[in-house]
Amino acid sequence: MTREDHQAGAGALPEAVWRPIGALLATALTCIAVGWALGVPRMLGLSYYPQQLLAVILALSMATAFLVLPRVRHTERVTVPWYDALAALASLGAMGYLVWQYPYLVNRIYSGATGLWVPAIIVIPLLLESLRRATGWALVIIISVFLAYGLFGNLVPGTLQGRAQSWDVLSGYMAVDSNGILGIPINVAATVVVAFIFFGRLLSVTGGSNFFTDAALLGMGRFRGGSMKISVVASGLFGSISGSAVANVAGTGVITIPMIKRDGYPAHKAGAIEAVASTGGQLMPPVMGAAAFLMAEFLNVPYTEIVLAALAPALLYYAALFIQADLEAAKLGIARVPPERIPPRREVLAGVHFVLAFALLLYALFAWNWRPERAAMLAALSVVVTALALGYRGERPGLRDLADSIPKTGYAVLEIILISGAAGMVIGVLNITGLSFNLTSALVQVGAGSAIALLALSALVCIVLGMGLPTLGVYVLLAALVAPALVEVGIEPIAAHLYVLYFGMMSMITPPICMAAFAAASIARAGPMATGFAAMRFGWSAYVIPVLFAFSPTLLMIGAPVEIGLALVTATVGVWLVSAALAGFLTDRLGLARRVAFAVFGLLALVPAEAVPMGMMTDAAGLIGGLAMLGHAFFLRAPQPEGSAP
Repeated sequence: MTREDHQAGAGALPEAVWRPIGALLATALTCIAVGWALGVPRMLGLSYYPQQLLAVILALSMATAFLVLPRVRHTERVTVPWYDALAALASLGAMGYLVWQYPYLVNRIYSGATGLWVPAIIVIPLLLESLRRATGWALVIIISVFLAYGLFGNLVPGTLQGRAQSWDVLSGYMAVDSNGILGIPINVAATVVVAFIFFGRLLSVTGGSNFFTDAALLGMGRFRGGSMKISVVASGLFGSISGSAVANVAGTGVITIPMIKRDGYPAHKAGAIEAVASTGGQLMPPVMGAAAFLMAEFLNVPYTEIVLAALAPALLYYAALFIQADLEAAKLGIARVPPERIPPRREVLAGVHFVLAFALLLYALFAWNWRPERAAMLAALSVVVTALALGYRGERPGLRDLADSIPKTGYAVLEIILISGAAGMVIGVLNITGLSFNLTSALVQVGAGSAIALLALSALVCIVLGMGLPTLGVYVLLAALVAPALVEVGIEPIAAHLYVLYFGMMSMITPPICMAAFAAASIARAGPMATGFAAMRFGWSAYVIPVLFAFSPTLLMIGAPVEIGLALVTATVGVWLVSAALAGFLTDRLGLARRVAFAVFGLLALVPAEAVPMGMMTDAAGLIGGLAMLGHAFFLRAPQPEGSAP
């Protein structure tokens, strides 16, 4: 890591000045968001527009970003140059003016009033620059293209021609309207996401994260290929509450990847299994990279409905990955984790109180029908109380550790809040120009009204648009651009939104730009492209399952109980068969003919009965043929001794 250029100079803020200011802003951000989630303003009888509070949170985020994030990414910040200090002040001043004057400005959005567009043209560039510092150029370029469309959409020929807006009206609309910067995405980020990130931070400082890693090691370490299975379980648990696939790789991969390599796995496969496990965390309830909460808002359905729909596909995803990890271990002759590296059972069980937090979270969501942010705060309180009372492995968190989690939460949510605010501009352009309707119409026309053609085209668009973007940015773009076209051809709305989320996430492990695979490759010291292609093979189910639930929502727990149960059973068998075909191993090495047979029967079993004509016949053929192949493998062929070379 190199030091930032121009770190000195007139007006530069030394570290002793800017760091406590940044911590204070981050603390204020967290406290305001958590207070809002708990309904404190309502308890105090305060009357305000929600957008005013969102503007305060965004102002704090932008100012903090200019203080703590250097102009050149991946460099070390030593001093804050005068222009960054000025940008932080301008962010607070412009957004503060919008907060103060919001009741007046909200009724003059289309007037082009000077008091509206002047702060707006300060806020928009500063927001894009702070976003660039947090995430890079990709999302900034995409949003800039949309803003350009908002100004010149009338020049676009054909179906995509839009209603052009004057720059003063467009800027004011983006800054003030509830469909712009201060819209649904940042509303969700500022309440629900902050609450869950705070919960995750408290888990980390109280030892909860170590408990789940140790539990994975204790549970899986005694089986063959235990290190690979530990990676799957630990990354799935951590990723379900993490907001980023790449951050998940960085957080758990530094532990699991060296462990996997030490057991004898090739470096690129060690990186690949971690990348796929970490990416899957964004598809696993309860948090799903914050996408679950936005999905509930977009679809106007209870959050619990999203959780139930997403659960079965996510479990099938991890089942496929787990089976492949086991079969790869058998094929490579890799035994269990050495006993001395497995923590004592008694010490791990002493941390079982951390499970209470998740039990309370789920109970509050499903039994009491609490809002997600309120349930997350209950879980956070549970973590603090039990950790202070019981600790973990002989250690209890100090009050300073708990207090430090508040500003650390503020720093952790910077990226998500900036993405959410900037992504609101995409939604704003779609609404004010009519592009949303035009794009849906264009996609349906290109797909020629065929659901299969449209699904294939949408998958490609999702993977391309998702390259290099964080989870929340991927989902917001795809939910606005692609999902409406899928709904238009008759696909269930919840299936359409999960479809675009899955394929957007697959950009994380699909070459040529697969950020999660690249991050894992750097830790594993393996070839990036080799890691990416291995990750595609390990994550094969995420390319298949969304197509299946798009045609038959029984995999999303929608339909008659018997149909849902049958679909889940046949899908599980199908996942096992296809995973064996891809691994090329079951009880012994599989030749080409047997691999093809396993794959064919597996795919037939995977297809839900309601998805195709004569679907019961395909399910029956897949089950009968697959079970016959499994019976032949397990009962007529002698399995190799565990840990022997194949």
